Amino acid sequence: MSTTVESPLAWETVVDDAPVALSARAGLVALAGAEGTVKVLDAATGAETGSFALPGGALSIALSPDAGHLVATGPLGYALWRRSDGRTTVRESGAWSAAAVWADGMGVSAAEQGQGRGKVAVASGRRALVLDAEGHELWRTEPAASTVTDLAWMRRGRRLAVAAYGAVRCHERHTEKPVATYPYLGSHLALAVAPTGQWICSGNQDASIHIWRTRDGSELTMSGYPEKVSRLAFDDTGFWLAADGAPDVTVWDFSGQGPEGRAPRSLRCHETVTALAWRPGAAGHLVSGGDDGTVALWHATAGRPQGRLRPVREQEGTGEAVTALAWAGPHLLVVARRDGRTRTYGVPSRTSL
Repeated sequence: MSTTVESPLAWETVVDDAPVALSARAGLVALAGAEGTVKVLDAATGAETGSFALPGGALSIALSPDAGHLVATGPLGYALWRRSDGRTTVRESGAWSAAAVWADGMGVSAAEQGQGRGKVAVASGRRALVLDAEGHELWRTEPAASTVTDLAWMRRGRRLAVAAYGAVRCHERHTEKPVATYPYLGSHLALAVAPTGQWICSGNQDASIHIWRTRDGSELTMSGYPEKVSRLAFDDTGFWLAADGAPDVTVWDFSGQGPEGRAPRSLRCHETVTALAWRPGAAGHLVSGGDDGTVALWHATAGRPQGRLRPVREQEGTGEAVTALAWAGPHLLVVARRDGRTRTYGVPSRTSL
């Protein structure tokens, strides 16, 4: 049975905007609001270390692995922020920019590293742009059939997966045309690539998850979800995939030969799932948020397939929907709600949470 336990509050901040995205890396937490408010906070104290506004509003935000740079994307373009001096470069391209993702630095050429600071891929209309950390364009993909909806790096920054209507296309460094194409007739809303690179998964408008095994292109579709699947997340091991698309969160087992023929675990707590985030590490801990403001912590890989798990810890909210979740390391959980309130809680490290 679940237990309602209030985790200790580390800090709280309130912005005059509705948060839509969080990113936490290397001691910083970045928060983006629907109207374009962007704030960068110290993960331990909540003290503000930077801020700017993205014209036209924000959709996503991503800190670089070392937290030295940040990119925010929105309906009219994107912006890059530099931690060392707070410099912000705004690119109002007029193109819908739904996502951005940093390469981890492995497999990144010296030129692409921007003097050691990595590279970032940004969705820009029907293309993906690859930039160095200072915002200089390194290369771009050819136009997709429709707006790019999500991005993921593979092979430690050597290959970029780009999701748009009808297919996920993969590009190598400086290749405008795709070097691999994984077709599926439908609108892809979310993209997740296993850390091993073995699996590419898309959550779709048609209430399905489509899966490709990269080594041979074999495919599998999990259909029958009552709602569109717009959130997917692999844990750090790459063995477990969490998805929304129903009141239950489903957790699929990708170990061995993958999920074919296996039933998922089901996690029931919310009427509508609004956010998902795996705890760093291999413990199998997942946090979910709902439209009622509840936050649930799960030992999501416990139990048996087809089993319905209950949260090991529940945190009641204010009634305001949870809009984003992030782990600032293994012991700090960041929760943003629609009313502009963001709180960070200390979470025990023991397996039972």
